[in-house]
This record gives sequence, C-alpha cells and structure tokens, in this order.
Amino acid sequence: MENTEIKEAQAPETALTAKPQTAVGSVWTDSKEYNRIGQMAQMISKSNLVPQSYQGKPEDCFLALQFAVRLGMEPLTVMQNLYVVKGKPSWSGQFCMALIRANPAFSNVRLVYTGTKGTDNRGAYVTAIRVSDGSVVDGTEVTIAMAKAEGWISNTKWKSMPEQMLGYRAAAFFARLHCPEALLGIQTAEEVEDVDSTRASTRARNLTDALRSGV
Repeated sequence: MENTEIKEAQAPETALTAKPQTAVGSVWTDSKEYNRIGQMAQMISKSNLVPQSYQGKPEDCFLALQFAVRLGMEPLTVMQNLYVVKGKPSWSGQFCMALIRANPAFSNVRLVYTGTKGTDNRGAYVTAIRVSDGSVVDGTEVTIAMAKAEGWISNTKWKSMPEQMLGYRAAAFFARLHCPEALLGIQTAEEVEDVDSTRASTRARNLTDALRSGV
C-alpha cells in the first residue's frame, strides 16, 4: 500500500492505565463483591462529573465498572468512551485507536493515509510493530470506494468528515484482525451507525422499487 501521509494515532483526552487484566473477577459469583461494586455504581451514578448518559443509571455504571476491570483502565475513561448507539454499547472511534496504542503487544502504532483526498481511492490503514518478533503488522486498508460499495456512505458523516471516518474504520479493522480481545466484542459507534444507515437506505430503495413495480 502506497503511503501519501502518515499521522500519529491520537488517544482520547483521558489517559489510559497499565496492562489489561485477564479476568473479570468474582463479581458474578461472589455476593459480597457484587454488593461492593453495586455500591460503587450507585455512588458514581450520583456524580455530576461522569458523562450525563450515566448519571442516575447505576446499572449502566455497574457494567462500565466491569468493562474497566477487564481492560485494566479507570472507570471514568471507559464511561467517557462507551456509548449506547441504536440500543447497542459502542466504543468511540478514537478510543478504538487508543486501545490499540495501549496494547502491550504492539509498538509504534500509526495511522497511514493513502490515495488522493476527495477521490474514491483515498484510504487509510493502521500499521504497528509486533513486540514479540519485531515484525510490521498492517491492518486492512479502508477506502472511500469501499465505503460506497458497502453502503456506509449513507451515513452522512462519510460526506462531512471522511478523513476521520476512514481513520476510525481503519482502527476498528486492525483491532478486529490483530487484537479482538481489546474490544471485548463491542463494535465502534461508527460501525453501528454505518450498518444502521445502510439498512435504512436499503429499506428505502426496496420500498421505492415496490412502489414503482406497482405503478
């Protein structure tokens, strides 16, 4: 893949902590631990410092605490980057890149742009060095042509902020291919929005075709 521009991946404002933990703990089997985490969730949900979407929702705070334990991060970091989009928990696009950069398995994580701005061949991919053997690892290149072919372009953000959308998608592709455990099986907000927009567009086309065939 020919590089035309290389940018360092940007982490979110909240700093990430050390290595992810490999176990959730005994919260689901230990009633004392469950109650302890529950009390913490109740307290956090009353704070005005947490994102508004978590205020007054101790159940959501409880789950955010569990995600924080799994990732080895501060709860507030998770809360600032975990949203509910179309009824699904979703990571922010920039947080996906931050998770890759925080993964001890990789170093020198970079976002590489290819092609020409404003054209269908404009693309992006994430590249990194695998710490274990020093080899270069590239993620799948995402292009505007791909976005159009997959129907993602129905999401208006692809028209208003294509460079960012390419970067977010490139990060998600890299993570799902090379470190899926970092995402905990959760999609990014952009992935959810793209799929929903594609489905809505497909339904609209099907309805139009049906109406035309009935004329």
